[in-house]
Parts: sequence; C-alpha cells; structure tokens
Amino acid sequence: MSTTTTLRLVAAGSIAALALTACGSDGGSESGSGDGDGITIGIKFDQPGLGLKDGDTYKGMDVDVATAIAEKLGYDANQITWQEAPSPQREQLLKTGQVDMVVATYSITDKRKEEVSFAGPYFVAGQSLLVAADSDITGLNDTLDGKLVCSVTGSTSAQQIKDAVPGVELQEYETYSQCADLVANGTLDVLTTDDVILAGYANQAAYQGKLKLVGDTFSEEKYGIGLPKGSDQCEDINGYIKELWDDGTMEQIIADNLGDFDYNKELNPPEAGGNCT
Repeated sequence: MSTTTTLRLVAAGSIAALALTACGSDGGSESGSGDGDGITIGIKFDQPGLGLKDGDTYKGMDVDVATAIAEKLGYDANQITWQEAPSPQREQLLKTGQVDMVVATYSITDKRKEEVSFAGPYFVAGQSLLVAADSDITGLNDTLDGKLVCSVTGSTSAQQIKDAVPGVELQEYETYSQCADLVANGTLDVLTTDDVILAGYANQAAYQGKLKLVGDTFSEEKYGIGLPKGSDQCEDINGYIKELWDDGTMEQIIADNLGDFDYNKELNPPEAGGNCT
C-alpha cells in the first residue's frame, strides 16, 4: 500500500470515529411500541428515495411499500412505528421482536434465510458503482485495482465487491451516507451498493454534479420483506406484493420516489423467491 493510500485511510478512519462519537451507534433510537395495537417496521433512515427520515417524516420507496403492506394487513398509517434498521442489525431486530417486519433494501440470501423469513421479493436491483464526477473509473474492471472502495458493514455489496475485484481496498462503514460523503470529498474513490440506492444519492441536491453512476450492474439483489422466522403472515404478504404490481401501485411508488430511474424491467415484477417456512 502506498504512503498516499495509507494517509487517506487514516483520514477516513478519523472521520468515521468522529461520526460515531457525535452520533453514537446507528442502531436506531426509536424502538417499537410492542403494545399489540400497531405495527413496528424497520427501514433505513438515510437512503434518499428509499428510506429517509426527514424530521418527523419518513419517505421513500421502501416506506411506501411498507405502508401499503401494513394497510393490507389492517393497520392505518398512524398505527405504524418506524424503527431504524441498519444493515448489520436487521436479523437481530427481527429475532428479538424489536420490529414486526423489515423493509430496508433487504436482499434475500440463503444465509439470511437461516435466521429470518422473507416475503417477496418486491423489487430486484443490481449492484453498481458511484464515483466522483471527474473520476476515471469506468466500471467493474482494472480501473478499480488499488482504489479505496466503500460499502456498509454486513451488506451483500461489501462481500461481492471483494469477490469480484480482489485488488480493491475495501472500507466498511455503518451507513451509505458516510460513504457518499467520503467519495464526494475525495477521501475515498468508490461507493458500491445497489443501483437504486446509488441513484438516490446521485440525485440528492447536495451531490448533484459531484457524483455519477458508472458501469453495468453486476448482481441481482432481490429485496424482500424480512419477517420473524416462520411468520404466519408471510404467504399473505406475498399475495399483497403481487397485488401492488398487478394494479400499478408499485410502478407509481417507484416513479414517485425515484423519478425517471431506469430500473430493470426484465427482472421486475419479480418472481417469488423468499422463504415462508
């Protein structure tokens, strides 16, 4: 590793330490009511276009999907308690009963199926790369060798970029927002995760003209609705997801939150691929 790379890693580590000192853990400060009269749903709080906490308001594609599913289960919007669900904590939140479901760009994987149940998927995304607007990185190729690549601890994206390009210098942070800031200011070279997440950041006012998506997608990320293992609501939710696509609600949700984002219409609407057992 070069001296320049070492200095940049030290700087990045210092920024992360300051962020954790100022904010504490991203484990979510708003726990569910657990009183049986409502439903507690885990979402991301920092993903523009998908799950974003803005004051007392929650918005994004995942928020709208979760709200629609909750209503089909018999809960009004005012009966929903939103709980932050960072990537490394999603299984634990479900297993300990802190949330009733998780709708948080939660990719269905065999490993996760061992711990929780999944309804869905309700959307299929693909991993991609977000870089600075003036970057010479063009995609998943030799331009990534030796670059400082950022992703989130516990995410499928982190493991997949290590498998795809062993020469990258992977940096793992608690949230994608930390990664986006570090790429925008030049501390790190790349943020990698699903294209739909990256599009949300690139379209944020703070980053417009500073960040760009590059290259083709190189994975299929099947977003499922995480549920406690063996949930008796799982099959019903599968049916509700199909209804959202059949009646056009899902397409409207995507348009409302992601504008003209060109999602993969060959993979969406998705085929069922969760585990309700």
